Amino acid sequence: MTPETSRLASELLPLARKVAQAAGQLLMQRPAHFDLTEKSVAIDFATQMDEKAEAQIVEGILAARPDDGIIGEEGAARESRSGITWVIDPLDGTVNYFYGLPGWNVSIAARDSEGSLVGVVNAPTINSLWHAVRGEGAFHNGQKIRSTSGVSLDRAMIGTGFAYDVADRTEQIAMVASLLPRVRDIRRMGSAAVDLCHVGMGALDAYFERGLNEWDWAAGALVATEAGADVAHVGDGDRKLTVAAGPGLFDALQEALARVEF
Repeated sequence: MTPETSRLASELLPLARKVAQAAGQLLMQRPAHFDLTEKSVAIDFATQMDEKAEAQIVEGILAARPDDGIIGEEGAARESRSGITWVIDPLDGTVNYFYGLPGWNVSIAARDSEGSLVGVVNAPTINSLWHAVRGEGAFHNGQKIRSTSGVSLDRAMIGTGFAYDVADRTEQIAMVASLLPRVRDIRRMGSAAVDLCHVGMGALDAYFERGLNEWDWAAGALVATEAGADVAHVGDGDRKLTVAAGPGLFDALQEALARVEF
């Protein structure tokens, strides 16, 4: 990393942490229980909070860096005049949030021409804040983390996720059915960003999911790679397969997934 890029990252990271933590505090203002017999009301509330969080994040970023670009899951879009674009998922794990399950998070990355430079994932319900800077390692609550390495496929704990559209789940079901007899176990926890961070800290040995958007993985993938894991987006179009795993497992998992028939 050049001195100029290092200086820039040292400016971007505190801002990313600040807006991610503020958005997490906003989102924690969720009723302890929704009346799930009135799901439309609960869904509307979750959607409103998602949009409020994105608006707050964007406002905080542009107040500090008005020439930066924005890509937000909820539609915020702004061309960059500075060379830095922020990739924002204001509420990753919306279904978890809706049902009151842990692990939903705020995911924020700042990227330059080479990819994600800074990434922050804030998951307040599990008291976790991950951050990474390209070339400078990855951290969980301030402690440096490392992915697992040398884990064989048959001993691997693997995370995955499923598409919202049930029509897209046929291939995902086939992947799980193929892998389940061959691995230690599979977890589906409901948040791509946290799953990628869990690979980075060794809580998962690997993770795969098809159909992620950039805001789903921009911060978490940087955490995983800076912690020593390999991350790849395989294929073309909207149905790319994201695969993350520690050294020694990555190739075996990719090969196993490539052989799945559905």
